[in-house]
Amino acid sequence: MTGQRRGWDAGAVSDSHVIETAAGEPGVTETSVTETSVIETSALTKRYPRGVTALDGLTVAFAPGITGLIGANGAGKSTLIKILLGLVPPTSGRASVLGRDTAASAERIRTLTGYMPEHDCLPPDVTGTEFVTHLGRMSGLPATAAKERAAESLRHVGLHEERYRLIGTYSTGMKQRVKLAQALVGDPRLLLLDEPTTGLDPGGRGAMLDLIARIGGEFGISIAVSSHLLGEVERICDHVVALERGGLLRADTMTSFTRVSQVLAVEVDEGRQELAAELTRRGLVSRPDERALLVRLEGDATYDVIRDVIAGLGLPLNRLEQRRRRVEELFRDDQAPDHETPGGAA
Repeated sequence: MTGQRRGWDAGAVSDSHVIETAAGEPGVTETSVTETSVIETSALTKRYPRGVTALDGLTVAFAPGITGLIGANGAGKSTLIKILLGLVPPTSGRASVLGRDTAASAERIRTLTGYMPEHDCLPPDVTGTEFVTHLGRMSGLPATAAKERAAESLRHVGLHEERYRLIGTYSTGMKQRVKLAQALVGDPRLLLLDEPTTGLDPGGRGAMLDLIARIGGEFGISIAVSSHLLGEVERICDHVVALERGGLLRADTMTSFTRVSQVLAVEVDEGRQELAAELTRRGLVSRPDERALLVRLEGDATYDVIRDVIAGLGLPLNRLEQRRRRVEELFRDDQAPDHETPGGAA
C-alpha cells in the first residue's frame, strides 16, 4: 500500500485487512501487480444470444493512472467492466485485473477493486453512512473499521454533513457521490467508474471530475472511467482506450491523442467564406470547423499567406493558432484518427 493511499485510511487496521484477505489466495502477493498495466485483455470476446457480439477479440492494456474508456453506446464498455469484475464470463479469450485472472480470481479482484455503476441501485430508506458502512462490511472490513472507513469516504466525496440523511432525500449529485463513496470504502487499488457524471448539471459534472482527478492524484488509485462525454475524458485522463463495435479502435496516452497537429485554426469575426475563397486562390485549401477555418501548415510561409490575405480583405482576426486534436475526432465518420489536412490524409 502506498503512502498516498494511506493518507486517507482509517488506520492501521487497513494493513491487517489486506493480509487477512490475501491469505486465501496462495502464491499471490500484494506486490504481484504488473508495473506496466492494471488491466489486460487478450482476444477477449463476448457473444450474447441472438447473435449479439458485445466484445470481439479485444486485446488491450490499461496503464496505471486515470484511463478513459470511450465509445458509442453498444461499443462494449459496460460488458468489459462486468467481465473485469467477474460478473459475466467471456465467451473466449482472457482478462486480468491487477495481475489476477478474472476467471480464476474474480472474488479476490472484487476485494481489490471499487465499482461505481452507471444506474442507481440505492436503498432510499437508509442513511448514507449506513449504506457505505454496509458495503464496507461486504468488502471484508470488520465492523468498527467499516464504520470508520465509511466516515472517511463520505468526507472525501463531500457528504460528511449529509451522511445521516436518508438516501431517498439526496439530490442526483449526492447520489452520484454516495456511489463513489461506496466504491472507495474498501480501500481499492483500482476504481471502475461507469458514466460517473450521468444526470449531473454542468456544475455537478465539473465537481465530480475534480473529485475523480483528486482521488487518482492524491490517493494513488488507478481509475478506469467509462464515458461517452469525450470532453470530460480529455480533462482528467492520462490515457484513453477507445472501443468501436466491440473491438479496439485505439489505445494511447492523452498527450498523444491531443498533440499539436500540422493544422492552423483561423478564426475571423466575419467574412469566413471570402477568406476561404481567397486562401484557395493562393493555393491553401481550407475546410470549416465550427467557427474556424482549418488550413494545412506547410511552414512559415503559410502564416505569411494567411496574414496577407486577412489584411488584404480587412477582416478582424480573432484567432490564429496551431490546432490540437480532440478525442472526438476518432469517431467522426468522415475523418480517420490521424487525419491532418482539410482535403486529405496527413
